[in-house]
Amino acid sequence: MRTLVMALLSFPLFGQYPNDAILPPQPAWNGKSLSLALATDDAWATHFEQSGLVDSPSYADTFLWLEKLVAATPQLKMIPIGKSLEGRTIRMVIASKEGVSSPEALQANGKPTLLAHAGIHAGEIDGKDAGLMLLRDMTVKGSKKHLLDKANFLFIPILSVDGHEWSSAYNRINQRGPSLMGWRTNGRNLNLNRDFSKLETRGVQAVVAVLNTWKPNLYIDIHVTDGMDYQYDITYGFTGTHGHSPAISRWLGTVLRPAVDKALTEMGHIPGPLTFAANPANPKAGIAGWTAPPRFSNGYGDVAHIPTILVENHSLKPFQQRVMGTYVLLAESLALMAQSEDLHQATITDRQRRPDQVTLTWKVDREKLEMLDFAGIQYEVVPSAISGGSYIRWLGVPETWRVPLVDPRFPDLTVATPKGYWIPANWPEIIEKLALHGVQMERLENPREVELTLYRLSDVKPAAAPFEGRFQVTATTTPETRKWSLPKGSAWVPSDQPLCELIVHLLEPQGIDSFFQWGYFHEVLQVTEYFERYALEPLAARMLAEDPELKTRFEQKLKSDESFAKSWRARLHWFYERSPYPDKRHLLYPIGRVEK
Repeated sequence: MRTLVMALLSFPLFGQYPNDAILPPQPAWNGKSLSLALATDDAWATHFEQSGLVDSPSYADTFLWLEKLVAATPQLKMIPIGKSLEGRTIRMVIASKEGVSSPEALQANGKPTLLAHAGIHAGEIDGKDAGLMLLRDMTVKGSKKHLLDKANFLFIPILSVDGHEWSSAYNRINQRGPSLMGWRTNGRNLNLNRDFSKLETRGVQAVVAVLNTWKPNLYIDIHVTDGMDYQYDITYGFTGTHGHSPAISRWLGTVLRPAVDKALTEMGHIPGPLTFAANPANPKAGIAGWTAPPRFSNGYGDVAHIPTILVENHSLKPFQQRVMGTYVLLAESLALMAQSEDLHQATITDRQRRPDQVTLTWKVDREKLEMLDFAGIQYEVVPSAISGGSYIRWLGVPETWRVPLVDPRFPDLTVATPKGYWIPANWPEIIEKLALHGVQMERLENPREVELTLYRLSDVKPAAAPFEGRFQVTATTTPETRKWSLPKGSAWVPSDQPLCELIVHLLEPQGIDSFFQWGYFHEVLQVTEYFERYALEPLAARMLAEDPELKTRFEQKLKSDESFAKSWRARLHWFYERSPYPDKRHLLYPIGRVEK
């Protein structure tokens, strides 16, 4: 397969990559950061460098090279942090001046730690090749060895290891290289960067375990974009100060971004903010801001108060440009760790937050849109006889646009923070997932009756199609206060803890990343007992005779609802619901709030 692809790449029609002929024009680039690459014949050149900066190594070749590097220097250790469903080991490299191999020893050296990973979407692999070069230059080559004097570096070269090996030259039609690219999802077609709330993939379970155990001071998740053309080559961002971690965001915006932007610019790159078109059919209508929910790495970092940066390199820029820009971003971020005491204090401040209200969703206020100068690319809208519509043809000519930032940064759906939640032992998978997140809980040793606020569900709407392997569901919620018997093993989850806001997002059924909306409580939506007509007809007659108010409501229902009046089943079910017989737990969300 590799021989065939390399033959295709050498064919004049294709240029450097097979899709060059169909992609928009690319501006010439000869950035200063190219000087960071070694010659192809250097003994420590990576596969990327040996290939002339066009290719990326396989899983096996990646770790063969890393094993050689780790063996050559005491500053590096490599450990397994998980295993994929197809049996591949997910590995992490630990870089420290002391050459430690455990989280306890790393924390004991008193230096701040940066965690970065590549290949959460395995086709978007720039970070792997940049990280390999940086590890080498901090150790055996020595050009960046000063970075380990005051900081530690944790690096996961490939997170979606199975998706990485489902490689082809044709996996991402809109991306310029590498020659072979991995696949967006894992072997079960799950997208790892939609899994930080529900924790179903082994890759994201491994990352969250690293976050909880190794406690990095900064976390960087490296991607490549989809979407529109523009001048920026390295875009990155984080939730703003309106979010759940305002102190962290302030440091990222006032300290990290100016320094990283300066370093990238000096090395010949054009850094920019995360860029998404508010209207893909009309890019000049505005740039969409983003307050990511917890299913995404950056949204998870915001609610869990972990300083998190999402990097999105521009897919239409050549692979070598993206890799070299990522190297600069990682090196400068690691250098900033030496002056991160203010970030450490900001993290403490945000983890001490105990807000009375938690915002679950955010909205745009179109009366408060900010205007910004955007480094765009000229385009034209052309008709298509093939698709029958029109499409945007990017022309490759830089131009500056003055556009609004369409930013959902105003609270939409909010909920009062309770004193805590009770999770019945009947739902052990929910308790287990909270434990994976690092949530503090207490377990009942004996049954207990407690007073709770529970939600009665109505207007239940299951999704028409699966998303990330699950049928999502939404519902209207109405609170009910009642006594509830909890069995042994039930979990008490207090809100007075650092993960307060994450807990609310996961356990409030209104939240778009709640376990309920991810489909973990379908059982409470089903009816498990039924009535026989011969029994309910005489019961309904007795109820009408004994309750004049009920009789009046029934007659009004008959007059106002024609479909109800024509259905004997609906009419009898109306009485069944008001009798002592139906399941009182039907449509009752089983996780209870204890109000403050």
